[in-house]
Amino acid sequence: MTDADTMVLPRLGTPETSDEDPWGEGHATVPDRPVTDTHRWRVAAWLVPALLMGALGTTRAGAAGLRVEELATWGGAASSWGDTWSTLHVGDAAGTPYHLVVRSWAAVFGTSDLALRGPSIVAMTVAAALVGALAARMFTPGTGVLAGVVFALLPTTAWYAQEAQPYALTVLAAVLASWLLQAAVDRPRFRCFVLYAGSVVVLGLCDVTALLLLVGHGWTVFAFRRAVAGRWLVAAGVGVLPAAGLLWHILRQGGWLPQLSSPSLDVLAATPRELFGVTALGAVLLALALFSLPLRYPAALYTAWAVVPPLVLLLVAQVTPIWLPQLMLFTLPAWATLGAAALGRVRVRWSAGVLAAIAVIGAPVHVAVREPDRRQLATRQLAEIIEHRLQPGDGVVYGPADPAGGWVGRSVLAHYLPADRRPADVLATAPHRVDRRLPVAECVDVAGCLGGTRRLWVVRLGEQADPVQDLGGAKERLLRTRYQVAQVWRPAGLTLALLVDERTDL
Repeated sequence: MTDADTMVLPRLGTPETSDEDPWGEGHATVPDRPVTDTHRWRVAAWLVPALLMGALGTTRAGAAGLRVEELATWGGAASSWGDTWSTLHVGDAAGTPYHLVVRSWAAVFGTSDLALRGPSIVAMTVAAALVGALAARMFTPGTGVLAGVVFALLPTTAWYAQEAQPYALTVLAAVLASWLLQAAVDRPRFRCFVLYAGSVVVLGLCDVTALLLLVGHGWTVFAFRRAVAGRWLVAAGVGVLPAAGLLWHILRQGGWLPQLSSPSLDVLAATPRELFGVTALGAVLLALALFSLPLRYPAALYTAWAVVPPLVLLLVAQVTPIWLPQLMLFTLPAWATLGAAALGRVRVRWSAGVLAAIAVIGAPVHVAVREPDRRQLATRQLAEIIEHRLQPGDGVVYGPADPAGGWVGRSVLAHYLPADRRPADVLATAPHRVDRRLPVAECVDVAGCLGGTRRLWVVRLGEQADPVQDLGGAKERLLRTRYQVAQVWRPAGLTLALLVDERTDL
């Protein structure tokens, strides 16, 4: 195999096709378009996906309350600059780069649920535009429009556009890195490789797992652009250094890393649903991708992007539990473009029909994404229940056996309820740090700390049959003997109870 634009394979098509163009894509089937018409299509290739993704990303983006990981993002955004930087030395160091970005954003736009999701909405909108523009450059402007629209219609793009998490920024960085790789190998100038290295830096700081994209990039470079392989290796190596340094720092500090899973059959079977939003959409895109086999350089680039990182992660997961479908979200642009490349070879009415089918299949998930209790954690509803029923002198307790010793419950109330509309944290002996997932120290003399509190709220993570169970030792015994459960609410993923003593009128 030579350093050329195509791999030479046996003749697959009709006599009119060639080894250099096995799909016959070099033979125009329609008259040449005017220059102005071609320019309009190239503009449409990025503008249409951007408008569609922007509309889908902003629709009811603030309807759902923050889930657990988003609460950590809010904690970083609501803290001082010094506190955010200090997370480099504690358990959440992996999220520090993203929290610094959101902290800068929040300084301008605030820390409401919608504002916190703003960077993700913008990132996914720009990513959709780049998906269309890159596909137009690699294939045709019409394929660019199709690729961007398919990408925007996938439920997971809207899902993570409305998440205050680094996933959308990771997708954007992956598309940008692939764009700059194409620019660098086509025009191998020093500046192009510097820009490519910069995009790799951003990609690694967003999510170190996304650096698996470089394996796919490396395959295409060595297979099709071997003359620039040395320069690519240098640029990629420099680009991974910041992420490698951060990972080394986290491991040296004994920091917190996500608890992932091993790739069991059940986990692998659920991957298409987690990655594409609906299992059927994964099947549709896989079937379309089969018609975009890597016979030419453009399709080879996208195939390596879509397939190689998951395969490498699957191999690594055989040694350590590191499998999580969400980590492969950065491959969605490649799957969308491979599907669009296949659709670009059929008549317009057929491609329009497939787009309509994708929209219909994904519609229920698009609706579910915008429900208040999405991800089965209705944090805002819990806070609203307390706010509407709060009385002067109310107290609140949390479950120390819950994850992070009640950190989630304390952060929910701190985010949604102002200090003067929040029950007193009667057992806490130290302030709650919203920027760190650490339990709050509680007083040993439970009876003394409760004092004359007549109404007590209990906030638990998970749907607990008995809201007082497993509160622990003296706390649980005292609450069972001194208080009675007046009412229990179970918003999705949470349990809230109101306890009163026998002398209190409801």
